[in-house]
Amino acid sequence: MSEPLAERLRPRTLDEYVGQKHLVGEGAVLRKMIDAGRISSFILWGPPGVGKTTLAQIIANKLQTPFYTLSAVTSGVKDVRDVIERAKSGRFFSSNSPILFIDEIHRFSKSQQDSLLGAVERGVVTLIGATTENPSFEVIRPLLSRCQVYVLKPLEKEDLEELLHRAVSTDIELKKRHIELRQTDAMLRFSGGDARKLLNILELVVEAESGDDVVITDDKVVDRLQQNPLAYDKGGDMHYDIISAFIKSIRGSDPDAALYWMARMIEAGEDPQFIARRIVISAAEDIGLANPNALLLANAAFDAVMKIGWPEGRIPLAEAVVYLATSPKSNSAYCGINDALALVRETGNQPVPLHLRNAPTSLMKNLGYHDGYKYSHDYPGNFVEQQYMPDTLTDRRIWHAQHSPVEEKSYQQMLRCWGKRFEE
Repeated sequence: MSEPLAERLRPRTLDEYVGQKHLVGEGAVLRKMIDAGRISSFILWGPPGVGKTTLAQIIANKLQTPFYTLSAVTSGVKDVRDVIERAKSGRFFSSNSPILFIDEIHRFSKSQQDSLLGAVERGVVTLIGATTENPSFEVIRPLLSRCQVYVLKPLEKEDLEELLHRAVSTDIELKKRHIELRQTDAMLRFSGGDARKLLNILELVVEAESGDDVVITDDKVVDRLQQNPLAYDKGGDMHYDIISAFIKSIRGSDPDAALYWMARMIEAGEDPQFIARRIVISAAEDIGLANPNALLLANAAFDAVMKIGWPEGRIPLAEAVVYLATSPKSNSAYCGINDALALVRETGNQPVPLHLRNAPTSLMKNLGYHDGYKYSHDYPGNFVEQQYMPDTLTDRRIWHAQHSPVEEKSYQQMLRCWGKRFEE
C-alpha cells in the first residue's frame, strides 16, 4: 500500500520547504542558525499542518546529528529519561547535541517537563518542541526560559498553490494520472492553511475519479468532502473559520450566533481550555473598558472549567459567552497598547525623565534622579499635572476613549485632570 500523499511529499531540505519565510527564508533567524551548523533549544508554535515536525527533521538532517522523537500523547517520564540516556551515549559520534523533538509538548505534564530541564540545561540534548497551544500557558516557566519560541503561520494562498502544483507534477503516483487543477478555491478554503489537510483533500478527490483524466473543480471538491466528512477535522479545515465566527459573533453582540458556534466547537471535540482562553481574550480585546467585569467573569469561567471539568464546564462557558455578547463593546485598551508598541518601535529607547527615575543611592540623587517629582497624593483630588512621557513625546496621545457609559466616566476623569490634552 502506498504512503499517503502528504508523507510522500514531505520536504527533505529547506529548499523544498514551503512557507515560513520569516523563519527559514534567506537571512531569517532560523536559517542563519541552521547554516551556521549550531542551534539552541526552541519551541515551534503554530496551527496543525504548517511544517513543525518537518522543519525539525530537516534541521536534524542538515546538522547530521542524532534525532529522537517523543509524542507527548503516548510518552511518560520513563520514556523521556530513556531517550536522554540514549542521547548521552550517542553524543560521542557528533559535535552537536542530539536533537530531541517532542510533538504536542503542551500535553506534557509538569513532571514530564521537569524531567527535561537538566538535560536541556547541560546541553545533553537540544530540545525542539512543537505545539498548537500558546507555550506561555502550557510550558513550565523554567523550561520556557531555556527555549526560544518561534511562531509558525498558516500557509498563505501562494504557498498552498505551490504545494498543489508540486504534488500533481512531481508525485510518483499522481503523475500517473492527467490532473488538471481547473479550480482550487474550495481546496484552499477547506484546508485552512494546513498543508497536510490540503494534500489529503487532493488525494481524496483524485482517488474518487475512475479514469486517468481528472479535472478538479470547486463543486467537485465540495461534493467529495460532503460525502466524506472525516476528510477534515477540528485540527484543520473548519477549525479556524469556526473560532473566527465565534469571536466575531461575540464582538458583533449576537448571543445566539456565539452560542451556536461554541456548540459547533464542543460537538467537534474542541479542547475546552482553548474555548475558555478565547473567551478571556475576547473579554479583554472586545468588551474591554466598556464593561471591565467581563474580564473577571471570563476568568471565572476559565477557572470553573478547570475545576469541574466536562461536560458541566459548558455551563459557565455559556454564561460567559452570553454575558460578553450582550455587553457594550470597547477596544480602546487593545488599540492603545498596539499604538504604544508601534510608537516604541518607531522612536526607540527614549530616556526616562530625571524626575521619574528611581534614586536608591546618593550618587543617583546627586545626578538629579527623582528631583522635582510631585507625589500625587499630596495634592487635592490626588492629582497634580506633571510630565510622565519622555521629553520627545510629551504631546503624543495613545489612549482614546470610546464613550460607552462605563468608559465615559474614565474619560471625564481625564478631562478633569488634563483638560484640553484629552479633548477629542
